[in-house]
Amino acid sequence: MNMFYEPDLEENMAVLSQDESHHCVRVLRMKEGEQMLITNGRGMLCEARLVKADPKACLVEITHVLHNYGKRPYKLHIALAPTKSINRFEWFLEKATECGIDVIIPLLCEYSERKIIKPARLEKHIVSAMKQSCRAYMPVLKPLTKFSDLINNTRTGDHFIAHCGKGDKQRLFDVCTPGTDVIIIMGPEGDFSEEEILLACSKGFKAISLGKHRLRTETAAIAACVQLNAINGLL
Repeated sequence: MNMFYEPDLEENMAVLSQDESHHCVRVLRMKEGEQMLITNGRGMLCEARLVKADPKACLVEITHVLHNYGKRPYKLHIALAPTKSINRFEWFLEKATECGIDVIIPLLCEYSERKIIKPARLEKHIVSAMKQSCRAYMPVLKPLTKFSDLINNTRTGDHFIAHCGKGDKQRLFDVCTPGTDVIIIMGPEGDFSEEEILLACSKGFKAISLGKHRLRTETAAIAACVQLNAINGLL
């Protein structure tokens, strides 16, 4: 069944937004009486029936409700510097959402090549990926955050830094505790500066390696996302 997103979803009747209604009627050409799935992006997954096929405001009847659908026993935060090519960052948002992630933090680092993002555009990619993968939790996209602010305000869970600099590093599989909240930070294409790495390590971030080969920023972030979900038995 096709899946739709409605943040103000209730448990009886619902009206889809204009964008979702247009997609339902004009793109998917759904007819009255057809079945669909709807989520509020906060764990509610509903089976529903299209009652009124209006391209500006579809009316749907909720027939079955599941709460906390697909809720995971831990939270995964990934902070990474947006890539110079925004398409590559958008690719990461889509694939991370499909694989399973809770919070995405665009990171502003010393060597960042992109210092401006458009959250509304990026969130559209997240919503699309959430619907495509039939997930009921929409990842939170945080505002662009300075590296030092993130490092100084991380308090709980396991926290790791993936970088290409020198020094001892451990495999994520060896240091991550299943069921524990995790935050992993990834640098820009030019990597973190030595000062940033030292600051992170002084605040308790553990240096990790994601393999023998050098990965692009967005590829490394996806690798970490997949590994964390595999460690927790969810992929």
